[in-house]
Amino acid sequence: MSVNLKGRSFLTLMDFTPEEIRYLLDLAKDLKAKKRAGIKGKSLEGKNIVLLFEKTSTRTRCAFEVACHDEGGHVTFLDSGSSQMGKKESLEDTAKVLGRFFDGIEYRGYDQKTVEDLAKHAGVPVWNGLTDADHPTQILADILTIEEHVAKPLSKVKVVFCGDVRNNMSYAWMYGCAKMGMHFVGYGPEELIKEIDSEVLTKVTEIASQTGATIDFSNDKKWLKGADVIYSDIWASMGEEDQIPERVDKLEPYRVTTELIKETENDDVIFLHCLPSFHDFETKMAKEQKEKGYDIREVTDEVFRSKHSKVFDEAENRMHTIKAVIVATIG
Repeated sequence: MSVNLKGRSFLTLMDFTPEEIRYLLDLAKDLKAKKRAGIKGKSLEGKNIVLLFEKTSTRTRCAFEVACHDEGGHVTFLDSGSSQMGKKESLEDTAKVLGRFFDGIEYRGYDQKTVEDLAKHAGVPVWNGLTDADHPTQILADILTIEEHVAKPLSKVKVVFCGDVRNNMSYAWMYGCAKMGMHFVGYGPEELIKEIDSEVLTKVTEIASQTGATIDFSNDKKWLKGADVIYSDIWASMGEEDQIPERVDKLEPYRVTTELIKETENDDVIFLHCLPSFHDFETKMAKEQKEKGYDIREVTDEVFRSKHSKVFDEAENRMHTIKAVIVATIG
């Protein structure tokens, strides 16, 4: 089947068919091979993209900038301090203006409705670099990493997300697994499992019934058995320090440790993380919280640096999959 994504926005994997996601993954593999071979791309020559950042980032910003430059495009970066969006100018007006200047718009921030409204009014493709509800570019990179390191088809892969099963990464993984026919397990506290958005569950259950995917949740470690991927995310971000005591108390049993890895009974299981990660006490926040008596590490340093960890391959793949999204939609 021929796939044409020109002019499409990339807001959530739920907007794409499994065949279209497959196309993006295969394109990312081709573009990665081309970069490794030192072949300069021209797919984005004459193209201009703008990055709108309400939340800070390392990987997302750098991935978009390098990806665009690799293919001959030009990037403009606007953070919340250098844009009038939502302050002196409405989101709709901002979208219409930027749509006249640029061939594509990336947004990284808070509300999913913001990126949806940008796409509604811009007239050019809009890409979701992260919201509080979803992180689709990360899941593309994660799936590419799985295909590079797990010797089985996606339909046979079991992903266990450990920790806060209600956060944007858990939801994004539920969407990705549902679309690609994978087995997703949300492994976390029962009280948080009960707080999962019912609309999200309805959506993924419907898709899973069509693709053969399995979506499960449990606080029982027996569900770790047979995992091909153990995934984790930070427990508290900057600005959420007041929540740390409660969150550490709830999530500490789900810290990814060597013992947890052994529970998978799979010596080839891989550990993935969207990064940044609290895996040691070398960061200011982890160090300060340790002094207060709170260990905020969602994964131990032993696991993070082990043979199971593929987090830096995964981080690199953000660039290749984001490049695929840009090239497919505006190239």
